[in-house]
Amino acid sequence: MMPNHRSGRSVPNRTPRLGAWWLALALLGGVAQPAWALFSDDEARRAILELRGRVEAQRQELEAARQRVAELEAALDPARRGLLEQTNQLEALRRELAQLRGQQEQLAFQLAELQRQQRDALAALDERLRAHEPVKVSIEGQEFTARPEEKAAFEGAMAALRASEFARAAQLYADFVQRYPQSGYVPLALYWRGNALYATRDYKPAIDAYQRLLDAYPRHPRAPEAMLAIASCQIELKDVKAARATWQALVRRYPDSEAAAAARERLSRLR
Repeated sequence: MMPNHRSGRSVPNRTPRLGAWWLALALLGGVAQPAWALFSDDEARRAILELRGRVEAQRQELEAARQRVAELEAALDPARRGLLEQTNQLEALRRELAQLRGQQEQLAFQLAELQRQQRDALAALDERLRAHEPVKVSIEGQEFTARPEEKAAFEGAMAALRASEFARAAQLYADFVQRYPQSGYVPLALYWRGNALYATRDYKPAIDAYQRLLDAYPRHPRAPEAMLAIASCQIELKDVKAARATWQALVRRYPDSEAAAAARERLSRLR
């Protein structure tokens, strides 16, 4: 206790207690401070410098890394540009290839169309040629070749005869012989013209048609019948003498024919 000079009373000594409080506060405050705060100023400075050194080293390493990255990027830029150019060129080539494929497909289609048109044209030409190409004909034991229009003309005359259009048939046969004088159908055209004229009672022109057959084609299978038909026309013309002579000539010329047998029978009736 310290004496109070004014009051004469003594005052308690508080210094020791305050010192203890500050000591406790310092100790409690030291828990929240960093470890180096407990060290001396030199140690703290060294720790700070060391920390700064490590930070600076890390910064330098980071800067060096950034520099290396920048260098790598700088080195990669030409490669990237080259790669980009190559990619663009590749894409252009792909487009060109697609265009060429399209053109090829179009050309292939056009070629196929031209080939089809050519086939159609050749087929049409072949058909036209076949329409004028001689065909093989076999009729009444005779074989020969005839053009299609030639065959059609003869068949048209025959159709008129079968329809009993005798005058028209006779004219068609005459036109045929005039138009196709070398045709293998001519002997038959002359024979059937004679028959058509006989049916119209036009006997003298009928005899002329039969006689032309005999003169030009004496060995034709219809020749004996033509002679027999001439004799029939002569009978119709009341020329029995001429008919007799014709039958006799028929027997001599074609003795083994059916017409010769008919001529013999008719000669016997005249006696």
